[in-house]
Amino acid sequence: MVGKTAKESYTEQCHIVFSQHKNGTGRLFGGQLIAWMDVVAAVVARRHSGREVTTASIDKIDFAQPAFENDIVIITGKLVYVGNSSMHIKVTAFIEQDKKRIMTNDANFVMVAIDEDNNPVKVAPLIVNTDEERQEYQKCHAKRKQFFTGIKIFKLTPK
Repeated sequence: MVGKTAKESYTEQCHIVFSQHKNGTGRLFGGQLIAWMDVVAAVVARRHSGREVTTASIDKIDFAQPAFENDIVIITGKLVYVGNSSMHIKVTAFIEQDKKRIMTNDANFVMVAIDEDNNPVKVAPLIVNTDEERQEYQKCHAKRKQFFTGIKIFKLTPK
């Protein structure tokens, strides 16, 4: 299977915060932002895999700054790691003010490519080209390895 670069699946999406997107405090409702971020992660994963995908997990969402009505929200998605069928995507949200982007939120999504019967399917490997991409890939690989080691230990622990 031929590998693909992160650049091939990079995605940006823009929104304007309208009144229906606000919570009771007048800020962008966090659930709405998460839904937008999930769509961006899915587009990245579909572009990479050429398959339908499903969200497997969302790892840690940090809310650094709020967005308000009429703010322009830009959401970016970048593939940082690929397993057999899973794709790890860093999704970042910004508000745009005076042609500058101010980071408001970020999260790590894991998407899984699936076939017509909803079974996981193998995806193309990720080709890393830059030092930054290599660092992100290695960091994600180590975190993934630690996660799966923890699961195996948990399963082997007697009750």
